[in-house]
Amino acid sequence: MISPLTGPNTPANPHFARRPGSIRRTTSISAVWPQGPGQPKLMTGEARDLITQADGATRVADEGRFEILTSPRREILTIATAPDIAALHRLVGERAGANLRLRIGAAIPHHKKAGTPLYQLLDDFCGASLVAPWAWSLWDPDWMRRAVFTAGRNGSMQGVCVGFAPGASSLDAHGNNDPLAHNATPIPDITNPEDPLAWHEMIAQEGTAVRRLRRLDIWREAGVLHANLHFQDSATTPQGGRAAVHEYLATATADAQTFELLSLNADPRILPYPECPAAVPLAGAMLGQKLTGFRASVLETLPGTRGCTHFNDVLRSLADLPALAATLAAAS
Repeated sequence: MISPLTGPNTPANPHFARRPGSIRRTTSISAVWPQGPGQPKLMTGEARDLITQADGATRVADEGRFEILTSPRREILTIATAPDIAALHRLVGERAGANLRLRIGAAIPHHKKAGTPLYQLLDDFCGASLVAPWAWSLWDPDWMRRAVFTAGRNGSMQGVCVGFAPGASSLDAHGNNDPLAHNATPIPDITNPEDPLAWHEMIAQEGTAVRRLRRLDIWREAGVLHANLHFQDSATTPQGGRAAVHEYLATATADAQTFELLSLNADPRILPYPECPAAVPLAGAMLGQKLTGFRASVLETLPGTRGCTHFNDVLRSLADLPALAATLAAAS
């Protein structure tokens, strides 16, 4: 459902069943504020690649983890990862943004090329840290007085993405964003009691906390790679349970030899503004492009009002499909 005042607000059923002969990557990035609002936030990233073999047996193929303390302006104060990589400690002092993604890739080029869970988590740190302060809007009526806004262009959100296109309902008469006008939708529990292995084990959250979740399932049929994706940004609420501000479901297929994108279908389930879903048909421009270069080509093809910041993040994760497909093939 899309109301005239909000974006899509129909939560997805998160229980996509694991398929025999598939690999599932799940990631989570959580954020909490140990010292309270307006203070540094502690972000914890966790990821797992789980193979489900043809006979239903499972095996963990790879895992990754990080713990990052970041300032209100999204500067890295401390960083620890598993596996521990000395080069990543040089990121202390860097601020989250596009340039940080370049520095992460330069620090761990092997992980980037191999499409490891740790690289996915670190690449996603920039987007997750940007969304995180939204959690306070659910808990503190006075949150904007303490908020430090680091998004936009010279303090303005106009033109950043399709949801903030000139004239959009997300902007006031002066072209400035109204952070109180966005949609937030209660969501069901993401876990599946019928499948305790559906997600990796995640840390429990209490008080004001936010979490970005991803799920990517991949399998092969008749020379075609299939992908099923789920993406969600949610936060705890004072009433209990969680509310989401972003949620996408998507499916894609790619040639198993060339890794060219053959098809792409997306279902925006929860988004903050009614203009946001307009990014979905624009993503058709990615058809025919090779997934191996998606982390760069998505940003080049769908910049600004031609895309959605968060849907672009969904698409960029497809860059790891070839590596995950190779891991699955090696396990067969």
